[in-house]
Amino acid sequence: MSLNLAQKTVDDWIKIHGVRYFNELTNMAMLTEEVGEVARIIARRYGEQSEKESDKDKDLGQELSDVLFVLLCLANQTGIDLQAAFDENVKRKTFRDHNRHHNNSKLI
Repeated sequence: MSLNLAQKTVDDWIKIHGVRYFNELTNMAMLTEEVGEVARIIARRYGEQSEKESDKDKDLGQELSDVLFVLLCLANQTGIDLQAAFDENVKRKTFRDHNRHHNNSKLI
């Protein structure tokens, strides 16, 4: 699914099921909350913190998709074409970092 289609899917969902978008500040707070849930799973499952029994059934994919959903909401409500922004971002990084990481002794 393209980012454009993902944005449209979220917009359609909001119109049918969500009544309206939460305001941008609320969605920013929700995004922060969702990223925190991802961080909790990563820290406990892949990091050095021990995983609580209650966290073992947490689905990282589900939490990442929650982050994406709120991110798509923010893009929609602020008029951002996320596909165009992402494509430009990849182009910029490719030009800027083409040799940078290959020459990083920490990665070799």
